[in-house]
Amino acid sequence: MPEYIESKSILSRLKDAPDPYFGITYSMNLYRGCQHQCIYCDSRSKVYGVGDLANIRIKKNALGLLVKALTRNLIKATIGTGSMNDPYMPIEKSEELTRKALEKIAIRHFPVHIITKSDLVIRDIDIIKDIGKLYAAVSVTITTADDELSKKIEPGATVSSKRFKALEQLAKLKIYSGIVLTPVLPYLTDNEENIRGIVQRAKDAGVSYIICWMGITQREGQREYFHSKLDEHFPGIRQKYEQQFGNNYECAANDSERLYNKYLELMLKLNIPTQMEHFTDRKPVQLDLFE
Repeated sequence: MPEYIESKSILSRLKDAPDPYFGITYSMNLYRGCQHQCIYCDSRSKVYGVGDLANIRIKKNALGLLVKALTRNLIKATIGTGSMNDPYMPIEKSEELTRKALEKIAIRHFPVHIITKSDLVIRDIDIIKDIGKLYAAVSVTITTADDELSKKIEPGATVSSKRFKALEQLAKLKIYSGIVLTPVLPYLTDNEENIRGIVQRAKDAGVSYIICWMGITQREGQREYFHSKLDEHFPGIRQKYEQQFGNNYECAANDSERLYNKYLELMLKLNIPTQMEHFTDRKPVQLDLFE
């Protein structure tokens, strides 16, 4: 059962803001823990002190803290959510904490970037579109085009096919959205067929960008859990990780340079940007008078 906790703050400013990939200056985490239980999740790393990621804690004073933060003299910059947990994990369906937070952000006219593995984000299209008059971006993480594989590596998340459908809906409603194609898991998803499948389906869905990094990171805590799940679902793969990477933090995909060049070749051919536009370099959306 989830528990309710008090939090001291809800918006944290990134040390090197804005970050170069998503243009985020402030990070917002409304929950602790994550129900998606992705086997590779970096949030399990001991350095973060999250504890048991399956233990879901709801920050009951989050909205009050958010309003207080937004009414201070903050620099108008992008608020990101989805870094330490997914803002649209299943519990959000009943709690609606992310939706309520977005409502507060819309009132205060701050830009947002959302990263998720859930099609529940579609529920909040109305608010996201409103924020998008200034700037709103939705990045959907997709690591494999194969639903059966996604069930093994991201067991609590929406399967990949439904994420593609969510992206199609976002694109049709002219919400700035794209794909985060990372991590690319050595021996599991680091093959040309997978990369090609994701990029082609992304094109069909009408995405505005795909951001990719060819590899995975491993830290203490994260690594041990990941390896245990490799033993459970992919016998023999853990030994390859241990032999090839040891305790390295960065674990590059096999033949990563060739694979990345194939990704770039596909992106160029299909005319999909490999970077997203940030709040500072994207013009506000002008909505139709009768929209």
